Amino acid sequence: MKTSTPDPRATASSDEIGLDFPAPFVAVVNLNRPPVNALGRRFREAFIDTMDSLQDRDDVRVIILTASGKIFCAGADIKERQDIGVQNGGHQRANRITREGFYCVLDSVKPVIAAINGPALGAGFVLAACCDFIFSADHATFSMPEIDVGMGGGASFLQRILPPSKFRRMMLTGEALSCQELYRLGAIEACVPSAQLMSTALALAQTIAQKSPPAVRTIRESFLTVEGLGLREGFRFEQNYITPLSKSPEALEARQAFIEKRKAVF
Repeated sequence: MKTSTPDPRATASSDEIGLDFPAPFVAVVNLNRPPVNALGRRFREAFIDTMDSLQDRDDVRVIILTASGKIFCAGADIKERQDIGVQNGGHQRANRITREGFYCVLDSVKPVIAAINGPALGAGFVLAACCDFIFSADHATFSMPEIDVGMGGGASFLQRILPPSKFRRMMLTGEALSCQELYRLGAIEACVPSAQLMSTALALAQTIAQKSPPAVRTIRESFLTVEGLGLREGFRFEQNYITPLSKSPEALEARQAFIEKRKAVF
């Protein structure tokens, strides 16, 4: 497998958004806004910039999203929201940056793996739900407590990973679920001891990073499209990208490696 050394100058990380490269073709985006990684405007902007900076990089094929501290993300910065309505258009601007903070994960052309190191509340849970996979430390909990401050939102994302009655109850009561319960429901990949969280996420990231980059990118981009289509239309859409993809140099290398019983080199 070819390797490359990321250029640290080509990152968009900030003091609050860390960026690391623990293995070839794998980037780790780390939320670092003590004490609870609350999502304020500048924090969201830095996060979006960091995610966007990774999209066209050939030396990054998979992204892991995690956080520093005891809490993955406490959701929206409630103190900051108190001042949103002071200026005209404040709510519109806040809504726009909130949307893009989720979409930069949902629309990523690189698979995104969430490594949840602690409680994920409100928008923090939604952020995790935007990822392709969720791994969680076994002590982490997940909740939608906005109802307790007279707010709401997030059902559009949570309905993708949870049964209707479950996410509705979470949103209407603010009750928290353990990572074990989310695992039982199939919403997350695994609950593991904290010491094993990053190594577990990294193992999956490295497995995906060894696959054909054009295939991974094309398949990843197709998920949102087929999600909104019926079975017949969705499979026809997938068939339309299979032919050109099969003609790529990477596909030729993958098939040749299979015939020669060796590992493909991308």
